Formats: sequence, C-alpha cells, structure tokens
Amino acid sequence: MPGRSTGRKPKPTHLKLVTETLRATRANKAEAMPDAGIPNPPRELGAIAKVEWLEISKKLNAAGLLTTIDRAALAAYCQAYGRWIQAERVLAEMAARDPENAGLMIETTNGNLVQNPMVGTANTAMRDMMRYAVEFGMTPSARSRVRANQLATQKDPAEQFFG
Repeated sequence: MPGRSTGRKPKPTHLKLVTETLRATRANKAEAMPDAGIPNPPRELGAIAKVEWLEISKKLNAAGLLTTIDRAALAAYCQAYGRWIQAERVLAEMAARDPENAGLMIETTNGNLVQNPMVGTANTAMRDMMRYAVEFGMTPSARSRVRANQLATQKDPAEQFFG
C-alpha cells in the first residue's frame, strides 16, 4: 500500500556512515544527498528560538549532522525549545508569588484547585523538543550511535562506497 510503512524508519546513509553500520549491499544508491551547511533561520522564530538556532546550528554543522534541507526540522526544534523556556519562566514567576503550590496549581473562579495550564504547555513543548532533538542526535542515547566530526572532515563520505 503506498504511503504505508511498517517497521523502523530507515536510517539515512550519512548516519549509517557515522555509526559504522553502512553495508554497501544495502545502501540506497539513489538517496538524496542535500548540501551540508547551516540554513538561514526562519523570520518567524521567537527570540529564544533564534538564540537556540544560532547556538545549536553551529554545533550540528561542526559535527556533520546538519544540511540545508533540515531547516524546517531545526526550526521546529528551536521553536519548541523557545516555548518550553517561556513556559518554564512563567511557572517560575508564578511559583515565586505562590510558594505553597509552586505555580503548579491555580484556583478557579469556583475556588477549586486545578493544574496550571502552563504546566501542560511546558510539558508538551518539552516533549516536542525532545522528539526533534533525537532526530539530530542531541540526546545521550541518540548521540551514543553517532560519531561526531566524521562527516565534517570528509568532502563526500558516500564516495568511498559509491564512487
């Protein structure tokens, strides 16, 4: 069935190279190889997200894990990071005003205590951020499968297998 996938999603060739799991017989010889480099950040990123973009894009590029086509995925990661930080700052301000509930609970107009909606916002943004972070090898478990700088030091890593 078109559009339906089963099993694990395939690992891109460049990640197979850095994890030393590439087998020439199983390599996708027609795989798209986007240009490496740092894409320009979208104008729509919030201030916190832009700061994260500038910092993390340099590190990902230096490790050989960023291409120009990764712009949207990196923007989504940075925007989720920015939302998470904003939500945590709001929660910290609320906690300072309400040490008893630490900003985690708020009182409704009926006098009932309910979870602060900002807790859900922070949790959702954090979850989204971590999903994108895994895609770029930015978590300890994802990083354990990637050898940084291997791609950054080679002009065309696929050449040794397909050239």
